[in-house]
Amino acid sequence: MTIDPLLQPAHATSHLASPPAGRFWALVPCAGTGSRAVAAAPAAPATVGASGEAPAPSPLPKQYHLVAGHPMVMHTLAAFAGVDRLAGTLVAVAPGDRFLEAHAHPSFFVVDCGGPTRAATVQGGLLALLARGAHRDDWVLVHDAARCLVTTAQIERLIDVCAHDTVGGLLAHQLADTLKTSIDGPGGVRVASTVDRSNKWLAQTPQMFRIGPLLDALDKVGSNVTDEASAMEAMGLHPRLVPGGAQNFKVTYPDDFALAEAVLAQRGFGTTLARFGGDRGQGAAQAGRKTIF
Repeated sequence: MTIDPLLQPAHATSHLASPPAGRFWALVPCAGTGSRAVAAAPAAPATVGASGEAPAPSPLPKQYHLVAGHPMVMHTLAAFAGVDRLAGTLVAVAPGDRFLEAHAHPSFFVVDCGGPTRAATVQGGLLALLARGAHRDDWVLVHDAARCLVTTAQIERLIDVCAHDTVGGLLAHQLADTLKTSIDGPGGVRVASTVDRSNKWLAQTPQMFRIGPLLDALDKVGSNVTDEASAMEAMGLHPRLVPGGAQNFKVTYPDDFALAEAVLAQRGFGTTLARFGGDRGQGAAQAGRKTIF
């Protein structure tokens, strides 16, 4: 048997045997606020009548802002709803978040297991999957709620490529732009050097790993890692890179909303409308669409 040359020998040994098949689950962390994409709410008046100070209103998290007529996360969930191999899609929200109750659909279920960081939210989601019957050898596809342009075809391709991989992998986009490092100089920030881009990739999601190893990795490395692949790398493993696409970007800055809407308009909004119907994402479930929870 040929061992993946990227695997370090100490870790390759435990992965030599053919891995069990396992089921496929999706986990969408949806507990953040997206402060870079959403302007802060205006300050509340200092006092309200005799009741004292009024709290400042909280801005709506970016994943719930309307994009092409639907909350952004509904476009994300529409892509996963088209993947028939998924045993279930868990949306991990912050405690007390009831936004998606108005958009309930049998293709996903919501658990208020969100934490203060993305990694903590993913940990909570993995434990929730195990509590609901998932196994440690099952696969989980973790996907950013704000990557609302992912397609069902891209998700299916990731599963096809990684289902028999010894580690797992992630969608990624090979860097096309010239990459610079910077220094502070006279008059502002200046170029320090040009970096070879030939082996540079932009990490995307979904990122697909076995539930047990991913949970163990997150437990070991802590909650400061910014993606699941980083946690697996910290264990000495080398996730597979699966080409994604430039359109699978994360809505991060205010201008990104308009770009996402333009892409969805070019696609004709077909996927989200087909899955969730009309206004506010409400519509009849697909006939015969199964749901486990």
